[in-house]
Amino acid sequence: MSDVAVIGFAEAPNVRSTDGTTNGVEMLVPIFREVFEQTGLTKSDVGFWCSGSSDYLAGRAFSFVSAVDAIGAFPPVMESHVEMDGAFALYEAWVKVLTGEADIALAYGFGKSSAGDLRRVLALQLDPYLMAPLWPDSVAVAALQARLGLDQGLWTERAMAEVAVRSRAAAMSNARAQLSGQVSAEELLAAPMLADPLRAHDCAPVTDGAAVVIIAAADRARELCERPAWISGFEHRIDSGQLGARDLTRSASAAAAGTAAAAGAVGAAGAVGVDVAELHAPFTHQELILRDALGLAEPVLVNPSGGALAGNPLFAAGLARIGHAARQIISGAADRALGHATSGPALQQNLVCVMEAR
Repeated sequence: MSDVAVIGFAEAPNVRSTDGTTNGVEMLVPIFREVFEQTGLTKSDVGFWCSGSSDYLAGRAFSFVSAVDAIGAFPPVMESHVEMDGAFALYEAWVKVLTGEADIALAYGFGKSSAGDLRRVLALQLDPYLMAPLWPDSVAVAALQARLGLDQGLWTERAMAEVAVRSRAAAMSNARAQLSGQVSAEELLAAPMLADPLRAHDCAPVTDGAAVVIIAAADRARELCERPAWISGFEHRIDSGQLGARDLTRSASAAAAGTAAAAGAVGAAGAVGVDVAELHAPFTHQELILRDALGLAEPVLVNPSGGALAGNPLFAAGLARIGHAARQIISGAADRALGHATSGPALQQNLVCVMEAR
């Protein structure tokens, strides 16, 4: 099996649009062009394409098929799709390259969250017998999780606010971010509750956007990129979908995925051995949970892009975290980086990708 590396990444501007369209093509074409310019590739060089999106979000069946127009109807291509974040599409693409079925693969994710009632749409991912009929929305479920941690003394509202402060400050260097700027924890804590104990700054904004990552087998990666981000570990783990069947203040699946992806090096504080980590945490307290689960302590730099709190395009935000982590290596800013993606309620599913320079 071949070594595989990330050689290119691009993302669309993180925005909240009001035009109502659910078509991903207009978001994808510009970033496909951008990533091809980075690598010197063309569409015909890509041996496998894989996308991540959701028909529920778009409001129509097989919505991902219309997005294939961004690839082109001819000549035929080897293409696949996952009804999840594009990070999980990247996992499928990685397997294709790892096993030699393609030398170069492209994964992309896109979502237009503003087209519908996002909090209500996400209720459809809950248990269809006991939970979904109650229609607890995504923010309410996260609020239950945050309250459990507060009541147990695992974190404070100030600690949550400080996550948002760091996120917005970091996002000032990210031209594609939706939210950025200098704010204080005091300012944020003075805001009213959105869903007790969560305030608006504790929740990722409703975002439209897309992301694309190109990976390549060893020989091609070295030809196309001066400093590839070599994937040394890539793992996905799942916790129970029943919220009452697991400890919501911990993330056993993130810890397990991290341990497997880092070859057993995760557990004690700082033991993950990375310089940078990009965490897909749509709520401030979830970043605190993930930091603990993955053993991320100082001096590990967390979310230098601003993370999902600075822009959270559904089905692209997790892929973007891996892309931003890879960019740290490609640019020479880091030697080892971790990208993380989550899906499902209250950090139910977690994917970890560890990359390094060689």
